[in-house]
Amino acid sequence: MAHPQMFDDNDPVLARLRDICLALPGADVKVSHGRPSFFTKKIFAGYGAVVKGEHNSGQYDQALVFMPDPDDAAALTQDSRFFTPAYWGPYGWLGLDLRGDADWNEVTELVEDSYRATAPKKLIAELDNRE
Repeated sequence: MAHPQMFDDNDPVLARLRDICLALPGADVKVSHGRPSFFTKKIFAGYGAVVKGEHNSGQYDQALVFMPDPDDAAALTQDSRFFTPAYWGPYGWLGLDLRGDADWNEVTELVEDSYRATAPKKLIAELDNRE
């Protein structure tokens, strides 16, 4: 049974995240479990999440789900803006609510760190050559 779509294609927050993610080498987007997922060979970012026990709250429908840089993970978990998403959290992933006053420079850095943790070396080298 297919999952229902759990996002609005016209969501301006999603549009901004999509621009950030798809600017990375080899990146693409697919809908997985009803939500947009950005990937190369593996997923490096997702849009929308739930937390354990709160599957119908909608609280994190406009959230970035990402794999943090291991050097930053402990500090991020101490920051109240970040949360542990259901399903992804046990694998080290975190979430950040993008509603309101999101710092889009920070979002870009988090997405890039997650990309570097999951993308093939060839694509990471291509990104490094851009900078």
